[in-house]
Amino acid sequence: MHHRLTPHTEPIASAAANWPPLRRFIAAEHRLGLAMAQRRWTAALYEFLRFGVKQAWACLFGGIAVALMIGTWRFYPPDAALARYDFLFLCMLAVQVVLLAGRLETWEEARVILIYHVVGTAMEVFKTHVGSWIYPEPSIFHIGRVPLFSGFMYSCIGSYICRCWRLFDFRFVQHPRRLALIALSAAIYINFFSHHYIVDLRWLLFGWAIWLFGRTRIHFKVWTDYRSMPLLLGLVLVALFIWFTENIGTFTKTWLYPSQRLGWSLVGIDKLGSWFLLVIVSYTLVSLVNAPLRWRGEGAVAERRDDAVAGGMSVPML
Repeated sequence: MHHRLTPHTEPIASAAANWPPLRRFIAAEHRLGLAMAQRRWTAALYEFLRFGVKQAWACLFGGIAVALMIGTWRFYPPDAALARYDFLFLCMLAVQVVLLAGRLETWEEARVILIYHVVGTAMEVFKTHVGSWIYPEPSIFHIGRVPLFSGFMYSCIGSYICRCWRLFDFRFVQHPRRLALIALSAAIYINFFSHHYIVDLRWLLFGWAIWLFGRTRIHFKVWTDYRSMPLLLGLVLVALFIWFTENIGTFTKTWLYPSQRLGWSLVGIDKLGSWFLLVIVSYTLVSLVNAPLRWRGEGAVAERRDDAVAGGMSVPML
């Protein structure tokens, strides 16, 4: 049985065109897509694989960071002249330079990453000071008790959201006003500090987030069709993925919670709520650079695509 969509005979504008090293693969991918679209089950399989590839590409910065954490934990010499944390910092700095030089990351994305890096480092300095978690190894490049590479862990979140926004051509239904997002994010960030001294308002913040995002749907394009889901669910899934990654970070002794000093244990599921709130802060920063576009239906998006192709423009549609 044929796939219900009629394949385009010419490649349509692709998000891959935004990254020069990928441009040469667009035509080959288009030919593969034409072949896979001939049957419903192969089309479904191809869309699933395409989703995985896009997610992997969006995780490029974060994936490198996790690989470095695991690799240095397993193989880095404990008696090396350069401390492991300093090696990680220099590696992540080099990765950032290479991504920008190779145009695998835009300067627009880099600005968001830098802002979140600073925001994350400031919180790290405070949290380690009050004993929420520790970095057990020495380092030269540090602020207080915080090695500078730690800010890149937050940068990975900002990078992932930026790249997903472009790759999946996000469109929204009933997206919150950005002023409302800024207010919520400011309250979240303040609460991460203030709850050590006054009542913790995170449950109020959860309610505020549900009220803001409760009716918001995100439409995203994997291949030829747009899919949709509640944006709130998407934010929770990102937070869950970060929680899994945090367990890798503590398992490799990159940082430790007080309960893990005598032996590793799974990071408490309650941390998922903290990451959910931090994802909102990161999402807000990205939305200040990428204005949320309103979903107007498949027809309106297709018309925009055709106009862009006719005008010789590159738009992130695939």
